[in-house]
Amino acid sequence: MEVTIKKHRLQFKRPSGTSRGVLTHKDSWFIVLREADKMGVGECSLIQGLSPDAQPNFQSKLNQIAVTFAKTQQLPDLLSWPAIKMGFETAIASLAAPQWWELYPSAFSQGNAPLSINGLVWMGDKKFMKDQISSLLDKGFRCLKLKIGALDFEEELALLKWIRTLFSPQDLLLRVDANGAFSAHEALEKLNRLSTFAIHSIEQPIAANQWEDMARLCAQTPVPIALDEELIGVYKTDKKETLLNMIKPQFLILKPSLLGGFKATEEWIAIAAKQNIDWWVTSALESNIGLNAIAQWTFCLQPNGPQGLGTGSLFTNNIQLPLQVAAGKLSIQKNGLWPIPF
Repeated sequence: MEVTIKKHRLQFKRPSGTSRGVLTHKDSWFIVLREADKMGVGECSLIQGLSPDAQPNFQSKLNQIAVTFAKTQQLPDLLSWPAIKMGFETAIASLAAPQWWELYPSAFSQGNAPLSINGLVWMGDKKFMKDQISSLLDKGFRCLKLKIGALDFEEELALLKWIRTLFSPQDLLLRVDANGAFSAHEALEKLNRLSTFAIHSIEQPIAANQWEDMARLCAQTPVPIALDEELIGVYKTDKKETLLNMIKPQFLILKPSLLGGFKATEEWIAIAAKQNIDWWVTSALESNIGLNAIAQWTFCLQPNGPQGLGTGSLFTNNIQLPLQVAAGKLSIQKNGLWPIPF
């Protein structure tokens, strides 16, 4: 088997109005497997400061594993390298598929059924955020996810109030993501104020690894809480069970590239089901290669509600595949062309 590694730097679109310090680019590495006349591709997507794999020795570690896999078709323990694990899992599935791009055959992969997704509103000044919201609503999105915590909280509340003057909770689902911006002592008061606007859920109101504080919030909150960063770095089954048993969140946000691939993510889903905890899947800024794999896998799970899979349009130089977003849904163009990317 031939194994090659390709690196691609994705450049973010950055219109005026975005907050300072936002990402301008990110790197992805692609594992390309070739055997006889078949090809498989998997993506290792890294987000600096968030991905456990984002370490100085990542490139050398990936190259080392690629050399070994080419000779043995065996993988070492990749428990603490979730992006590499995700990349090889999808590359192997891609190689085994009848066509490299159709990892999980379904009505979605054949272009016959879409996935409902939320529109993502990035942090920035008030005008910038309003412009984004108006654009997404015009495009047919009926679920918006707003990043909060960067502006003055009163301004963010005013923005939510403005949205609710235009759309009722029946017409528009509102999700917010605090990325751990609230302190533990102020979080409940802020959640009470947010509840005025019929918020569907809030992701990670306080920073991760404050299990007791998060458990208290989940027990008292008027706004359902979704764990996101809290799940990163939790790999063993018993620790996953302990975390959910203690915190008892209302939702989980599942990002396979940060959690160690699809099998590892399915374990979170199985544990959550025992506790009646719902979930949705979100991409972790993958290119269209990774997004395609995640979307196909997600569709087969028959998820509830909009998923967080609308990130493909964020880049100026994404790898061109026949994925399209229209009317708040992600789909694959029926009979679209799938050029070999590498």
